[in-house]
Amino acid sequence: MYKKNGNTAYVVTNNHVVSGSSKLEVILSSGKKINAKIVGTDATTDLAVLKINAANVSTVASFGNSNQIEAGQSVLAIGSPLGSDYATSVTEGIISAKKRTVQVQDNSGSTTGNASVIQTDAAINPGNSGGPLINLAGQVIGINSMKLSSDEEGTSVEGMGFSIPSNEVVSVINQLVKNGKITRPALGIELVGLDNISAAQQKSILKVPSSVTKGIVVMKILSPSAAGNAGLKKYDVITELDGEKVTDEAKLKDALYKHKIGDSVSVKYYRGGDLKTATIKLSESTSSLSSESSSE
Repeated sequence: MYKKNGNTAYVVTNNHVVSGSSKLEVILSSGKKINAKIVGTDATTDLAVLKINAANVSTVASFGNSNQIEAGQSVLAIGSPLGSDYATSVTEGIISAKKRTVQVQDNSGSTTGNASVIQTDAAINPGNSGGPLINLAGQVIGINSMKLSSDEEGTSVEGMGFSIPSNEVVSVINQLVKNGKITRPALGIELVGLDNISAAQQKSILKVPSSVTKGIVVMKILSPSAAGNAGLKKYDVITELDGEKVTDEAKLKDALYKHKIGDSVSVKYYRGGDLKTATIKLSESTSSLSSESSSE
């Protein structure tokens, strides 16, 4: 619980925890079970807000500033690994990285987007999803969302858990409570990171200067397309949006999501060897961020 308003208390959890459910219950620290209803969900950030009767809620959690965390900082993860028999289990670790870009997947394993997350080595197991990552002052600095147990080749790994930063959580859940959904601006392109393109193709196809090593490559202009309306084309390489350097997809998302639908933003991009500028009027997102050749 993070908020109490009259007879209603609000709970933040992961979208993948509640997706497809027919009935939801919240178990209080006393063990009492209370029926819950969904206020709103967002698959892109994998967040959801529930509401319950606040009669038995006396205390709510407070959020810390996730921009102020540091690698090496001690943190605690709280959750119910393997079900309610192990409710309110606590694990301790450190922050391994303030920001990683990882794929968000739904219950069917389909990629619904990319997320910029906190990496921690505090043990996060099945059932921890939706629980808090807290600093030693007791403030919630993240919502535990996923763990990496093996790579694509099947190599097992440990101590790689990921949490959604609290500042992003607060922004999303406030919108979910207000509107029941999230609407985001989009450029209307499919994209891939420049560093995923071979040096030979960067030279022969993109024709970008050798000094340009980071950016976003426009792989397709969607319809409708805010970027297309501004004159951008396939194989343009975006390096700056609204005055912020765009080195990868996460940076593009960070810059883009600071704006509202209908805002006009400046963009710098390379077409061949020439640096160009344009002004893009942002439209509503019609699809979520995904990985390589992602839609934005």
